Amino acid sequence: MQSIQRITPCLWFDNQAEEAAEFYASIFKISRITKVSHYGEAGHEVHGQAAGTVMTVAFELDGQGFVALNGGPTFKFNEAISFQVNCETQEEVDYYWESLSEDGDEKAQQCGWLKDKYGVSWQIIPRILSEMIDDPDSGKSGRVMEAMLQMKKIDIGGLKRAFNG
Repeated sequence: MQSIQRITPCLWFDNQAEEAAEFYASIFKISRITKVSHYGEAGHEVHGQAAGTVMTVAFELDGQGFVALNGGPTFKFNEAISFQVNCETQEEVDYYWESLSEDGDEKAQQCGWLKDKYGVSWQIIPRILSEMIDDPDSGKSGRVMEAMLQMKKIDIGGLKRAFNG
């Protein structure tokens, strides 16, 4: 029996929900658009959207469900919410960094964080980073933290060099 995802992130876009969902689904390998719903006549005085325009797009990224909502320009994304992409290799870090940062805000790139072209914040993090930061040797973990703070995109080789002194 298939379980239902209890918590689903909903991302508020001005009018780019379908475009954004397709963009994200093109990046993550096991992804798909699962449903597109449209505004009707009801509630027009509240939402202001024309009947027939896309209201929500349900989609999955690597099995994680999301909903994108075309809610108008009222709200904007900020760094208080971000999505972490855990990576095993530098090749994965490079792939997700390059894909998600395309046409994004270069000024928002720091310590593995980036902002995509829709303003959504992502953290592209190699799994080994948390192992190094959590190392009981404070000298090693401190050097890794200092190295990471100087990076935009995380460089696993640079972290390992810092860890090993």
